This record gives sequence, C-alpha cells and structure tokens, in this order.
Amino acid sequence: MTTYFITGGNGFIGRRVIERLLTVEADARIFALVRTGSLPVFSEFLATVDNAGRVTALAGDLTTPGLGIDAADLPEIDHVIHLAAVYDMSADADVTHAVNVEGTAHVADFALAAGALMHHVSSIAVAGDHRGTFTEDDFDSGQGFPTPYHRTKFEAEKIVRTREGLRWRVYRPSVVVGDSRTGEMDKIDGPYYFFGHLKRLGVLPSSLPLPLPDLGHTNIVPVDFVAHAIVALCAVTPERSGLVHHLADPRRRTITDMYNAIAPGFRGPHGHNVIPNGLVAPVVTLSGAGAFRVMRDLVATQQGIPPILLDTIALTVDFRSDATIARLGGHGIALPDLDDYGPRLWTYWAEHLDPARHRRDDPRGPLVGKKIVITGGSSGIGKATARMCLARGADVMIVARDPEGLDAARAELAATATKAGVPPGRVHAYQCDITDEESVTGLVKTVLAEHGHVDILVNNAGRSIRRATLNATDRMHDYQRVMAVNYFGAVNLILALLPHMVARQSGHIVNVTSIAVQAKNARFGAYAASKAALEAFSDVVGVETLSDHITFTNVRLPLVRTRMIAPTEIYEDAGAWGVDKAASRVLHGIVDRPRRVNSVLGSLTEIGHRVAPGLTARVLHQEFLMFGESAAALAQGSEGGGYDRRA
Repeated sequence: MTTYFITGGNGFIGRRVIERLLTVEADARIFALVRTGSLPVFSEFLATVDNAGRVTALAGDLTTPGLGIDAADLPEIDHVIHLAAVYDMSADADVTHAVNVEGTAHVADFALAAGALMHHVSSIAVAGDHRGTFTEDDFDSGQGFPTPYHRTKFEAEKIVRTREGLRWRVYRPSVVVGDSRTGEMDKIDGPYYFFGHLKRLGVLPSSLPLPLPDLGHTNIVPVDFVAHAIVALCAVTPERSGLVHHLADPRRRTITDMYNAIAPGFRGPHGHNVIPNGLVAPVVTLSGAGAFRVMRDLVATQQGIPPILLDTIALTVDFRSDATIARLGGHGIALPDLDDYGPRLWTYWAEHLDPARHRRDDPRGPLVGKKIVITGGSSGIGKATARMCLARGADVMIVARDPEGLDAARAELAATATKAGVPPGRVHAYQCDITDEESVTGLVKTVLAEHGHVDILVNNAGRSIRRATLNATDRMHDYQRVMAVNYFGAVNLILALLPHMVARQSGHIVNVTSIAVQAKNARFGAYAASKAALEAFSDVVGVETLSDHITFTNVRLPLVRTRMIAPTEIYEDAGAWGVDKAASRVLHGIVDRPRRVNSVLGSLTEIGHRVAPGLTARVLHQEFLMFGESAAALAQGSEGGGYDRRA
C-alpha cells in the first residue's frame, strides 16, 4: 500500500490528482490537509468519487508550523504532494508569501520528518522575466520577477531544493486552463479575463480574415493533463530525487494561436498577426509610463481585468518541456491539442463563468424567466406592474404588509394571460414590513432560498402626505413615518440584496419616486424629501457599482389615481394618471433601464426651476394659496393626517 499526504487536495488540480490516484492505484491511501472552513466542501467532493474510505481529511493550516496536525497519528507516509498555494497574481503580497513561501517551508519540514519524497508543484512563474529558453535544468538564471507572486514561487522552490536531507521533485506547470474533456474551470483566471471581450468578435462573419496585433507568446495546458502527469511521474523511480518536470506545451504558440483555437466556440473569424509585437508590447505594458499607466490600470479595472495581467500576458520565456512530454508518452499520457479542446474551454466559460451570463435576455423576451421583487405589490401601481411583468414571462414576488390583500392579489394575478410564444410567469406573495430591518432580512433570505436569485427589485411601496409645513411644526412623526417607508424601507431592501447582486454581476433596481422631486410643490415637503433622498442614495450606489453591473432607474410619476390620493378632495377632479399608465412607465424602467423616467410636466417644471427659478417659485406659491389643506391633512379624516401606504 502506498500512502500519500496531499496539500491543496480541495483545489482545482488537487481534486483531480486525488481522483486519478484512486483510479490508477487500487491500494493508495490518501491523507488530505484541508482548512477547517473548507471541510464541508471537501466532504461534498469525496461524496462524488469512489474512494471506499481511502481518503482521510485532516483539518489543518499550511501557515502553521507542523501544519496544525499531530503527525504521530499518521501512518508512514511515502509521498507528500504539495499543491496548496495562492495562484492569484493580484493577491495581497503578505498573504501570498505566508502561504507560498512559509507554507512550503512547513510542508518541507513535515516531509523531512516523515522521510517521505516531496513532490512540490511549482510554476512557470519561477522563470520570472527570463528571456530565451528555460529548460528543466534551469532555475536561478538571474531573472527578475514582475510580481510578488512570481517571486514567491521562486523562493518556495528554492526552499525545497536547499532543504538539507529532503528528497524532492519539482513540477512546473505552465498556464493551467480548464479540463480538455469537459472544459471545466474553477474560476476566471489568466486568458479567461479576456473571453468577454473576445466574444464580441462573434458578430463578425466567420469567413472574414481578422487582423490582430501580435501580443507575443503564451503556453497553456489543460488541468486534466497536469493532474495525470503528476500522478504518473510520482510513481516513476521513487528512489530518485532532484528531478524537475515541465508540464507545458512543447509547441510555442502565439496569443493569436490561442485565440484561433478558441474562436470556433463563438464562431469568431480567424485571426492573423499584422502589427508587430515590438510596436504592441510597449502600448500594452506602458512600463514606467506614469500617468498613462495609471489611466491604463483604471480602464483595465473597469473592464474587470487585473492591471498586473497586462504586464504578464505575454511570456518572455521559451519554456521547454520536450523531455517530460517524451517521458509521459511512455506512460500513455499525451498532451491534448489546444486546437481540439479550445472550443470546449469557451463553451464552459460561457455557460458557467461568464460574468455577463446572468444579464443575458431570453430570446423570447427580456423578462422571460427574470425574478422580480415588487414591494407594494398587492394593489395600485405595484399590482398593475406585476401583471404586466407576469404577462411577459417573469416570475414575480409581490411584497406587502396585509396578508389578506396579498392573498387576493396573488389569486387575481395568477390568472394573468401571457403573450403568444411567451411561457407563463409565476406569482408568489410575501408578507413583510419593509420598515423593519429584521423582517426585510428574513424576506430576502426566504426569497433567495426559494428562488435562487433576484434579477430586479422594484421599490414601489410608499407613504404620502400633503400638509403645509407650518401645520406640521408639532408633527415630527409625519416626516419620520414617510422617511421610514419611502427612504429607509427601500434602502433596507437595497442593502439586503446588493451583495447578492454584486456576486452575480447582475442586478437592476427600480425606484418609483415622484414628480414632486422635480416640481417641489407646496405641502409635499416630507414626501418630496423622502423620494429625493432615495434618488440621491441610488445615484451614489449606482456610481459605486457600475463595474459590478448594478443599475438603477428612478421613475418619477405624476399624480396617479390610487388610494394614496383618496384623502385629498381636490384631487377628485384632477387629471390623474390611471394605474395602468403609471405601471407602463415602471415597466419601461424595468425593461429598458434608463436612469430616469420623467413625465412631460415634470421635465417642464424642472426646467422652470433651472431657467426661471424666481418665476417658477411664484407660480407654485400661487397654487399653494389657491388650494388649501384637505380634511385629512387637518386631522379630520382617517389616520389623522391622510397617510396611505402602498405596502
């Protein structure tokens, strides 16, 4: 029986190494060092493989001397396979050093004490900025290191090489991409950062020759090849120490070659280098270019590309692997051809990793399958908006305080007819007081548990009051109650859903505000201020989350004939909009996502405030003098002040 101790067994390469060992060695016994927080995920992985109890998870910590485990409890260890590392070039330098360098030293100590052969999985990064051929016999050639990550991989390998008495082997993979058979990849890394930009070329005719800049060379290998190679080479002459294996493509490919291998996945045109690398490289790297480099980094960050990647995208090194490839061929392991598996890398990325995948519209309609939460959805504008969304194939979650009203609205909305060719949407009802933070937290947890995600939030619930400020000097609660619903209630929901939307890189929030924000009519001080506050908050958050693809629309509605205006007698003959007309404007905000949805009257009034502020104020003052307080505002109606909720 051969016994293996593996670090990083829960990682992308590590899981495949474990699977391969279990497949090719019937008597293999594996002990996997796993961080405590990762144990549940590792247990889920083990449940998917036929390990017959041959794999034991050990809770420990790579950065702790002794790895945080009691080695006395372990049997004799034959091989230590060290895979755990920080592989992110943009990661914090101190964290990277602690894991990659100090962690490797701790693993080397463990292997030395156990008398085991240490298999250290290093990286092409040890070559740093070396120019020219870099063979398996090369290590310290005086190369520099473009990032702290590159330096840590060099220092870690140096620890393994110089540890007295340690028996070791080193494996240096080049850039590791997804599985050649399935395309599976665990995260966006390396060339994957550019896939979203490449897919735009898919709109061009595939027969069109595509002129491209020569960005230099690259070297990539699929993860299954790396895992199979490590397992095979571990078993070769186990008594030999000091071997170095390059797990890399012996064919020197340009980045354009890589593009051409992937392009069939999105039907992109064939690329041809037409701009020499000598002209392109200085523009891409902008090394030491001061303000230009800062600008480049800002643009790259907004595009979701780590700026450091632009400095390392092209390899200066010719990473040779001919000897190892030949040795692996003797074991029946061949490097898959990138031209064959490249389209599978693209397909898997498009289906599972593309940050924009959650923002794609269904060909049958932009709302088909979308998950939409609408507050104040049991009546008025909210219910009408829900009906329109359901008719377009959306799954709608209506939210309100009144359970009876919710049940009635759900029953009514469930009968909504959909358009031809559009699958029927489903309506769900949730009781919630949006002014209660705990209630909102519970609502969001329930909705996400039952529906998986939320695409769109419509903050429609509101409270209004029409009362002159001088008649409210002893009614601070007027302002507090209006703000509680119109501002804090909406903010509660936005804050609760924002992390979820950012994680999905997709989300749209529609705030149903008011013409009062633009017109600033008399008697609407509390109401206009609450809606203006919500708009200002949303505008700020929208700027902060632009790169996260979270968008906001403020729908500024004029007077709408709902129960909200019922307590005010002068509105009985006013030219108020019907709820369907208002809901159609909200629908416009949901589907088309403009920053503002204004009415003609609102826009004209806003222009008046800007162009002729004095005259506009006098006109509004005359309106104030002509129309007095309503009976409700004078505390002669229900609720002692004419409040009305749409929630």
